[in-house]
Amino acid sequence: MKKVEAIIREERLKAAIAGLEEHGYFGLTVTEVSGRGRQKGLTLQGRSGQYQVDLLPKIKLEVVVMDGDVPLIVNTIARSARTGEIGDGKIFVIPVDDAVRIRTGEVGEDTI
Repeated sequence: MKKVEAIIREERLKAAIAGLEEHGYFGLTVTEVSGRGRQKGLTLQGRSGQYQVDLLPKIKLEVVVMDGDVPLIVNTIARSARTGEIGDGKIFVIPVDDAVRIRTGEVGEDTI
């Protein structure tokens, strides 16, 4: 099993979820996060002049999938979240050693 963790733009969340649902993936976790990449935030122009926004609001989307489904899920999220602009985000694939469904006590791949 692998956990696919994607940091994406807030406005691309609905498209990413719709893409996952098209492939039968309904279980996911969404967290509001803040961060920055190589651009080190943004310089914005306001009434009083320019100001720097160091941490930008993003969404962290997490889904645990079977190893063989990783390419499909990564491609689906990347395609759904891509705008072509700086700040589109990143996707990380992390090994999952085990999982337990709390309600039933199921262990491992049966929890997905």
